[in-house]
Amino acid sequence: MKSLFDENYIGTMKLKNRFVRSATWENMTTEDGHMTEKLFGIYDELSKGEVGLIVTGYANIVEEEQPNPGMMGIYDDSFIIEYQKLTSQVHVNGSKIVMQLAYGGTKTTHNVGQRVIYAPSEVCERGTKTLGKAMTKDEIDYIVRAFAQAGRRAKEAGFDGVELHGAHTYLINQFLSPYYNRRDDEYGGCLNNRMKFLLDIYCETRAAVGDDYPILVKLTASEFFEGGLTFAETREICKKLEQVGVDAIEISGNIHGKANTLVGETLDGHKIHEEGYFYEYGKVISDEVDLPIITVGGLSDINTIEEIADKTKIQCFALARPLLAEPHLIKRWKTGDRAPVKCEHCSKCRTRRGNFCVVHNKR
Repeated sequence: MKSLFDENYIGTMKLKNRFVRSATWENMTTEDGHMTEKLFGIYDELSKGEVGLIVTGYANIVEEEQPNPGMMGIYDDSFIIEYQKLTSQVHVNGSKIVMQLAYGGTKTTHNVGQRVIYAPSEVCERGTKTLGKAMTKDEIDYIVRAFAQAGRRAKEAGFDGVELHGAHTYLINQFLSPYYNRRDDEYGGCLNNRMKFLLDIYCETRAAVGDDYPILVKLTASEFFEGGLTFAETREICKKLEQVGVDAIEISGNIHGKANTLVGETLDGHKIHEEGYFYEYGKVISDEVDLPIITVGGLSDINTIEEIADKTKIQCFALARPLLAEPHLIKRWKTGDRAPVKCEHCSKCRTRRGNFCVVHNKR
């Protein structure tokens, strides 16, 4: 039986346990994406709370693209010095930190109409109804280079790796999706073509950061709707990512914010669980690829997490909302205190003043 407090590796990155703070949009930066003292404090508390790996809230890679206010930026070199302070304070406490890189695209209602929003094709995002501009080849190359330069900056800032956000209907996910990607060039059509945008980003980023720098990819297990990306296709994407040298894959799902209403249902061949919504999908992938797999979604009970760890090859377990309520939760579990988490799963964390627990951790 593997312990949740075992040391383990993602590529060359050594982690002190199997717990991950999954990327959480804090909505606490300055207007242009720079750090604030409040945000420094959040990451300091997480690292003091014994989180093995912290994944930052998603960071925008080009200045003109901001799917949500208050999100971190990594679009120019001005961010490097302040992020060096961030990574140093996390490392002092023995945690590792990875920056999540993203282009949000049409999954946004923020400042729509005031900026150009890229998409693979002119297809409205199903939730936001936002319509984007179908990208030219030059625009694709521009975004690919922007991801790579963001990776370079993250490495110079002392981050232990980067995560490419390819889930939740953001731009990479839309290129992978046959519903959103209606292109008839080398980036559209068959799955191999739809993968090209992600693979171009990975390869360009790898060239910018070197062979030994950890690059993770976050994917959706399935889009869970007719005509969308299927779990069978995601499994093939994971096999390709293993071939090209990705260091770990985080498996989420495109029912963001609605998974708890679907608990017990079987979607695209597998069951949605109350604890670990998507772990069955992660289990299948962990059996098929020789890479660390991270499962995320609905995890809050250490006993259940131990059961999943024992019966699957899943390596790491990512939490978000429970750590908003208790940033020192992992430290508490390490001491043997298994009392229920304080998080009440009320999903009231998103406020106009930032994203935080309004019940137990008021700001």
